[in-house]
Amino acid sequence: MFDSMLTISIYTGIAVAALLWFGTGRQPLAAAAAFVRILVTSPKRMLFFLSLLAILLINKFELKLEALLPLHYDLTSALTGWEGNWQGTLQSVLRADWLTVLCSVFYLVFFQAVMIASIAIYTYKGNSRLFYAFCVALLLNYLIALPFFLFVPVDEAWSASPHIQFLMLDVFPRFEQEYRHLSGLDNCVPSLHTSISVTMALLAARSGIRRWAVFAGINATIILFSIFYLGIHWLTDMTLGLGLAAISVAVGLKVGAWAERPAKARAAGKAEPQRRWARAASRSTSSSTSN
Repeated sequence: MFDSMLTISIYTGIAVAALLWFGTGRQPLAAAAAFVRILVTSPKRMLFFLSLLAILLINKFELKLEALLPLHYDLTSALTGWEGNWQGTLQSVLRADWLTVLCSVFYLVFFQAVMIASIAIYTYKGNSRLFYAFCVALLLNYLIALPFFLFVPVDEAWSASPHIQFLMLDVFPRFEQEYRHLSGLDNCVPSLHTSISVTMALLAARSGIRRWAVFAGINATIILFSIFYLGIHWLTDMTLGLGLAAISVAVGLKVGAWAERPAKARAAGKAEPQRRWARAASRSTSSSTSN
């Protein structure tokens, strides 16, 4: 199904267009144009967006950075040895061509398509808080995961156990040659596919767009299943990924609420405690004078 990264990019572009229509109810080009226009006319949004792009760029070169910091230990057994080979059992019970294709499409295509569409949809809908929250949450996902990728090497399940197969190769035979440079073999902890897909679902649940929230939830559910069915991740990875998503969303929403407030309102909020203190001091002085 997938011959190269170009094929994945084409499928992703089609998926983004469909999701923009689905999430906004408008034709994709109108939604995309509105996103670009709003981004260009808002320095604050542009700053948040560029910060997100910067961390994505850093993540792209993470494997090169990893090569500069070679490690001589492997934590796969220490952190995941207790799990055994249960993914292999799952594969033997459920393995089917259609299921492998479905999981691979969501893992490779919809994971990134939902990421792109989400930020465009929230911008188009004028939901500033979710736009800022989304940028910050994704930024935190990558920033927090990066030290783990560099210093906590845990191999993918299929490479650590002969009883677990890497089913992705059934759909994308050249995965190791085409995609591996984006995802290191020992970059399992935490699972970013888990943390980011759940982050997107949790934020979508607050969007007020019911069908988008439902789809984002389905997307996250299928991806969580896929990381095990395809033989990639461990339960440990997923658990840490869920924790990372919870932290990122909580912080993202706080920052989003702060960034959404106009500068004057934030200044007034900061000045209010000072005014209260001044009034209290004034009352105290008046009381002392009268006595």
